[in-house]
Amino acid sequence: MRKDLGIKSWFYPLPVLIIASYDEAGTPNAMNAAWGGLYDANKVVLCLSAAHKTTKNILAKCAFTVSFADAAHLQAADYLGLESGNNVPNKLEKSGLHWVKSAHVDAPLIDELPLALECKLIKTTEDGNIIGEILAVSADESILDAQRKIDMEKFQPLSFEPANGGYHVMGARVGNAFSDGKVLK
Repeated sequence: MRKDLGIKSWFYPLPVLIIASYDEAGTPNAMNAAWGGLYDANKVVLCLSAAHKTTKNILAKCAFTVSFADAAHLQAADYLGLESGNNVPNKLEKSGLHWVKSAHVDAPLIDELPLALECKLIKTTEDGNIIGEILAVSADESILDAQRKIDMEKFQPLSFEPANGGYHVMGARVGNAFSDGKVLK
């Protein structure tokens, strides 16, 4: 029997996104954000408040990267959500993560996080959401299979579980998209 739990901001799965940007002086910053996703085939949407240092950086530089946190870097990823770049200007450095400048946009790529989208700002919506165009996707070879596709068991991306405030690892394959449902046709 179903139970009515009321209105909740629960959506599954919520990827643990690490949004990285430079400020106007070129200082790198990153934050943990669960509220974001695909907006179109080549676009992302981020639901970030205007008060975030990252939001200010994106609006100033018109560029950002979206990395997907993985199990191996859970503590650093969580830390990036605990501190504000407004209060701790070197929080990316304090996290222990390292970065290089993206070849495609004026934003940092985080070395340790194996999958990233490199994006340019297209617009902000009337409610403040950030819409970016994906200019490049880069993946570390350590998470690729022999066909150069993402191997989820090697990657082990984190998912945020909002009902209980937990992180979970995604990875086990349980079926084949666009195929398994054909038995019901």
